[in-house]
Amino acid sequence: MPTVPEPAPPAPTTFTAGDDAEAAAARAAMVDRLHETGDLSPGPVADALRALPRQALMPQAYMRTSAPGETPPRWELLDWSVPEDRPALLRVLHSGDSVAVQHEGEPLLSRARGPRSGGAMTAMSSVLGMTARLLQELDLRPEQRVLDVGTGAGVTAAVVCFVSGDKDTVTIDLDRHITDAAAQRLAGLGYRPTAATGDGEEDWPPGAPYDRVFLSFAVPRVPGALVEQLAPRGRLLATVSTRSPSWPGLAVITKTEQGHVQGELRAVEFGHRAGWGRQRLCLSTAFREQIAIGVGVTVRGQSPPPPVQARGMWLALDHLHPGLVRDFGAEQLQIGAPECGSWVRVRPDGEGTCSITQSGPRAIWEEIEQIADRWLAAGEPSSYRIEFDADGTQRATAGHGRSELCWTLPNPPRRPTPQQPGTRSIRPA
Repeated sequence: MPTVPEPAPPAPTTFTAGDDAEAAAARAAMVDRLHETGDLSPGPVADALRALPRQALMPQAYMRTSAPGETPPRWELLDWSVPEDRPALLRVLHSGDSVAVQHEGEPLLSRARGPRSGGAMTAMSSVLGMTARLLQELDLRPEQRVLDVGTGAGVTAAVVCFVSGDKDTVTIDLDRHITDAAAQRLAGLGYRPTAATGDGEEDWPPGAPYDRVFLSFAVPRVPGALVEQLAPRGRLLATVSTRSPSWPGLAVITKTEQGHVQGELRAVEFGHRAGWGRQRLCLSTAFREQIAIGVGVTVRGQSPPPPVQARGMWLALDHLHPGLVRDFGAEQLQIGAPECGSWVRVRPDGEGTCSITQSGPRAIWEEIEQIADRWLAAGEPSSYRIEFDADGTQRATAGHGRSELCWTLPNPPRRPTPQQPGTRSIRPA
C-alpha cells in the first residue's frame, strides 16, 4: 500500500543557494536549443523550464568517466556545493541529455561525492527534449489534479507544480529514497506536492480523480487502474513498449465528459525506458560486430525494407514478432534477436534493390516482409486505436475487416519487490 512520508523539513541551503548568473545563463541556453530543435514551443512548460533551477532538483549528479563498452563502468558523483565540481555539473545538468542521479538504489540525501564503479544507475532525469514534448502534449493547466508516476529526479513534478500548482499534485515512486529527496528539494523551491512511496501503476486513490496522469517510464500496457482514476476530460500519457527499446509507442488516453475512454497508440521515435524491475533487451558490442560482418545466408535483389520513418510498421513488428533490437548506430539496417542469436543485415545494391543476409533460427527478414505487407494493407498507419474490453483486455488496432492490423497488449509480469538486489531498472522522470 503506498505511503506518504512525513512533511519534509525546509531544504538545506546547499539545495537552494546559488541560482547564480552562470546557471541561469546555461538554463536559458538549454531552453533556447529546445526551441531551435522544435522540441519546445512558447508556453507554460517553456516558462517552467526556463525558471526552475536544475541544480536545486539535482544538486548531485553522475558524470560517466569510463569509455563506452568499458567494464566495469565508472562514474563520478559531482556535488553543486563543491566549487571545483560546478563547471562539470553545470554542463551535465544543462546538456539536454539524460542525467543519472542514483547508483544501485542508494539514498540520495547525505551521500558522499566521489567515484563509483560497477553496478548500474537506477534513477535519472530523462532527455529533456523528450520530456518537454510530452509535457506539452499533456496540456497542463492551472489548478488541475495531476498524478506524476515515477518521480525520478523530480523535474516533471517541478514543472507540474509551476504550471498547475502543488496543492493537487501527487508524485509517486517505488523508492522511498527517491520520494524523500524529491519532497525535500521541491520544498526548497517552495513547492509541497504529495510525495508518495508506492506502486503508481496500481493507483493513488486519495488524489483521484485526476485531470492529468503522466508515467515517466515505459509499460507493456496502459495501467487500467490509472485509466479508471482519470477524470472526465482528463488525459493520460505513457510510453508503451515491449522489452526492446527500438520502437516505442506513446499511449494517449482521454476520457470524454460522459466518461467514455478513448485511446491512441502513436509510433514515436523516442520514449521512456522500461519501468522498474522489468527486463530490457540490448545488443552487446560483440553481437553488433557479428551482425555487421558475420557470415549467413544471403539473398540478392530484394525490395528494400520500409524506411525508419515508417514507425507504424516497425511498432507493429515489435509487438507481433517481439525480441528484436535494431542497431541504430549502423549505417544500414541491422537487427538482432539477443535471446536466440538470430540477426539480419540489409545492404543496398545500387539498383533499387538490396541484398539480405541473415543467420540464426529466426527468419527475421520474412517477419519484416510479413508485417510490412499487413501494414500496407491496413493503410500505412502511424498510430493505432487502443480498445479497452470489459474483461480488461487491451488491443491496438488499425484498419478494418481483412485489412485489420491488430495485437493484444500483454499483462505486465509481476514485478519484484524493491528490496530484491540486482533487479532495478533505470527510472526516468
